[in-house]
Amino acid sequence: MYIHNVILSGGVGSRLWPLSRKTHPKQYLPLFNGKSLFELTIERNRFVADKLMVIGNKDNDHLSQEILDKFDIDYSKVVEAVPRNTAAAIAFAALAVDEDDILIVTPSDHLIEDMEAYKEAMQKAIELAQNDFIVTFGVQPTRPETGYGYIEHSKENVISFREKPNHITAQDFIEQGNFLWNSGMFCFKARVLLKELKKFEKEIYEKSVIAWKNNEDGVLDEKLSMDIPSNSIDYAVMERSKKIKVVPASFIWNDLGSFESLYDYFVMNGHYVDRSGNMVIGTDIYTSFVGLQNCIFVNTPTANLILQKEYSQEVKNVYTHLEKRNSELI
Repeated sequence: MYIHNVILSGGVGSRLWPLSRKTHPKQYLPLFNGKSLFELTIERNRFVADKLMVIGNKDNDHLSQEILDKFDIDYSKVVEAVPRNTAAAIAFAALAVDEDDILIVTPSDHLIEDMEAYKEAMQKAIELAQNDFIVTFGVQPTRPETGYGYIEHSKENVISFREKPNHITAQDFIEQGNFLWNSGMFCFKARVLLKELKKFEKEIYEKSVIAWKNNEDGVLDEKLSMDIPSNSIDYAVMERSKKIKVVPASFIWNDLGSFESLYDYFVMNGHYVDRSGNMVIGTDIYTSFVGLQNCIFVNTPTANLILQKEYSQEVKNVYTHLEKRNSELI
């Protein structure tokens, strides 16, 4: 029996545009002392898993490979011809290993600190997975965040999953004290996950099996992949299965999914902000903010972004607008 770290690397990071683009998504940006989030994810999990599996799409595969080449590590890859969301991606991972192997599924774009607490949470999850539970990780919230889903829990038991709330509801979750941020990380035996997926989403399961059986060295066929319904693992399994447990984690976690979270990380690590809380990212050119507070100026060679920090979630709307125009800026 092996423990595999499955890294999901197919995201675009649209809320971090213009830093993050389709041609170079946020998980590959060397923003963290010269390292990327993808690289940090590999380093973090090589101490808790025996093997590494990377699941990404054909457009990002070369970026993953550049980083994998830096490591002396046993790894395999699943290269999706077309993204079909996390239910199919995780199904491929489960189909690629022995049925009693344990998978630790982690996104490639999260920043996690406090390795001792991380290892402790992983060990708890592995123990639960060995008893045929599907485990998710919940992070103690530090603010009424509207960009995350929440898990209502009682110790390791999940009461409910909640969608991204508005600010008032998020504040209520914090005050109740039994809600955790949904980290999007999972741990389970391959056969347990596949059995639950087959039970709740038979078409996704069956068509994922067909696509996987016809893979060539981990590369999936586009036509067979397009036949798979697109759905998240949360909707397909996590919110419906009776086998779910949550590990309330005490490690420091940030999905760096918005400029507000990136701002907070940079501030903690000494990045300059002016007396009104304004920050510049991406240029050393002197920039002055007049009459503005808590703003972020993001500079890239082809696009600039100016935003009020509290509106970081709205950046995705800019990305969506440019995408509809088939702009080269994404």
